[in-house]
Amino acid sequence: MLLVSQLYIYPIKSLGGIALPSVTITDRGFEHDRRWMLVDGQGRFLSQREVAAMALLKVELTTNGLNVYHQQENSDILLIPFAPYNNRSVTVQIWNSSCEAMLVSAEADEWFSKKLNLACRLVYMNDDTKIIIDERYNINNSINSFSDGYPILMIGEASLDDLNSKTTEIIPINRFRPNLVFTGGDAFAENSMQEFEINRLRFHGVKPCARCVVTTIDQSIAIKGKEPLRTLATYRNSNNKIYFGENVIPADTGQITIGDTINILQHKETNL
Repeated sequence: MLLVSQLYIYPIKSLGGIALPSVTITDRGFEHDRRWMLVDGQGRFLSQREVAAMALLKVELTTNGLNVYHQQENSDILLIPFAPYNNRSVTVQIWNSSCEAMLVSAEADEWFSKKLNLACRLVYMNDDTKIIIDERYNINNSINSFSDGYPILMIGEASLDDLNSKTTEIIPINRFRPNLVFTGGDAFAENSMQEFEINRLRFHGVKPCARCVVTTIDQSIAIKGKEPLRTLATYRNSNNKIYFGENVIPADTGQITIGDTINILQHKETNL
């Protein structure tokens, strides 16, 4: 039996994640997930790939919005309200996609620029902004938030256990920044799940997730190492990319909770 065991959102792209007991599924993934993003002066997204210190900025969900703080200065808290913001927008770029996003506030820009020691701005994706998912994997004109390509990342605990049986250090799940983690099944079962159901909500597994150097960053100290990519490269490598996890698109909206059963409706072949 496959059971949902962990649920996470990352409200501000590439900052700390938040573990939740249940989440609301929207048309672009988990509610509040990656709806905010930091950009440079040209509107290009910032991530831990270039700014590892972003891992040290932690986010808490409140009834009014987000509380953000540096883990070494947790008394200096920035409150980011859910909405509304001013009417100023800017064109932003996430990989090959570009869209309009709302500028949050000068206060937020100043706070993040000071904490990261670089000039940046905080932007928000409102409901009118829609990033269309890659047509090769899109289902019914699915849309995305500011995440890297797909709304939901799913990983089975058996897959992480398999990896950790091969490494010299224990790699925590937070290195992979998943949204949905489940127990049960074989290692990498997530990559064979083409269509599945949780609490009567349908989801589509559309492609394995190619991993980058962010997985090598210790999220507690923001220092890069060699694992887990070094080990994954020995057995999860295809076409010069390293894969771990499955990109998922929701077909329905509603709520899922830790402990919910995952029912597989259709399997698919995988060459990994």
